[in-house]
Amino acid sequence: MILDRYILRSIVSGVLLVLAVLLALGTLFTFIQQQDDIGVGSYQAVDALLVSLLDMPQLLFEMLPIAALIGSLLGLGSLARGSELTVMRASGVSVARIALAAAFAGIALTVLAVGVGEYLAPPMKKMARQVKAFGKFQNVSFAGRGGAWVRDGDLLLNVEQQTASGEYGGMYVFELTRDHELAAMGRALRARAGPGETWELQDYAETRFAGDYANGRRAATRSLSSSVSSSFLGLAISEPKDIELRSLWRLIGSFSGHGIDLRPYEFAFWSRIARTVAVVFAVLLAVPFVFGTMRSAGTGTRTLVGLVIGIAFFLVQRMLESGAIVFDAPPMLLAWLPTSCLIVVTLTLIARTR
Repeated sequence: MILDRYILRSIVSGVLLVLAVLLALGTLFTFIQQQDDIGVGSYQAVDALLVSLLDMPQLLFEMLPIAALIGSLLGLGSLARGSELTVMRASGVSVARIALAAAFAGIALTVLAVGVGEYLAPPMKKMARQVKAFGKFQNVSFAGRGGAWVRDGDLLLNVEQQTASGEYGGMYVFELTRDHELAAMGRALRARAGPGETWELQDYAETRFAGDYANGRRAATRSLSSSVSSSFLGLAISEPKDIELRSLWRLIGSFSGHGIDLRPYEFAFWSRIARTVAVVFAVLLAVPFVFGTMRSAGTGTRTLVGLVIGIAFFLVQRMLESGAIVFDAPPMLLAWLPTSCLIVVTLTLIARTR
C-alpha cells in the first residue's frame, strides 16, 4: 500500500502539473479565437475572457489523456532517474506490480474525467454559449431544456439539438399576428440552413388558426424565410460532442425511428466512454517507456515523446469525430478505434518489458 500511494502521488502530481500548463495554453488559444467576435453587438473582451474560462472544463476533459501520458512519463521518469524504480525491482517488485500501482493512478484520473466531463463541463459549456449569444445577438432565450427560443419578427422559433453543421434535430415554428395572437404553429422533424435567409424544413406538420377553426396540413418540405442564421444557432445549441452521456442516451432513444441520422450522437456517446477509458491506458503506457529505452532519458525527451504520442491520439480522435458521418462504418467502431489501438500497444509493451 505504501508503494502504491508513492507511485500514485508521483504520477498524479506530474499529470496535474502538465494539465495546468496545457489548460493555460488552451485557454489562451481560446481567448485569441474570440478576438474576431469582440465588438459585435455588446460582446466585449471581458465576455471573451469569461467564455474562455468557462471552456476550461471541456478542455480539461479533452486534454486529460494527453496530460495523463506526459505526466506519467515525468512522474515515473523522476523515480527512474533517482534509481527508485531500480531499488523496487531489486527488492522483488515486478513490472506488473508497478503497472498495477500506475493503474490505480489512472483510475483516480478517470474518476476526475467522469466528474468533469459529465457534471462540470456541459453546464459550463452551455453557459459559455449563452454569454456569447447574449452578447452578439438579441431576442434569444435559453429557458428550459427544449433547445433555444428565438424571436424573429412575427415568428417564434424553437430549435432542438444540432445534428450536423447547419442541420438541426427539429424546429417548432409559431406565427403571430400583428395583434400578437397565435396564427399558426408547426413542427419540422429536421431543419437545415438553406440559401440566403431561408431554412429548409423537412417532414413539416402545421396547424393554422382562423377564428374558431383550426386547419391542419402536412408537407414533406417547407421553405421558411428567417433572418436567424445557422451561425447564431450554432452558438445556441449544443453539439453532440459537448453533451453528457445520459443526455446523449436519451436523445438517441427519442430520435430513433424518426428518420434522423443518429450517427453523430452514437459516435459522441461511445467516444466519451472511449476517451475516458483511454486515461487509464495512457498512464500505463508510461511504464514500459521508463523501463525500456527511456530509462535514463531526460525530462525534455520524455515530454517530447509524450507530446508526439498524445497529439497523434488527439488528432486521430478529432479526425474521426469530424468524419463520423463521412466514414461508412459503425460509429461505435470509429469511436473506439484510437483507444483500442492504445490498449493493444500498451498491453503489448508491458508484456514485453523485463
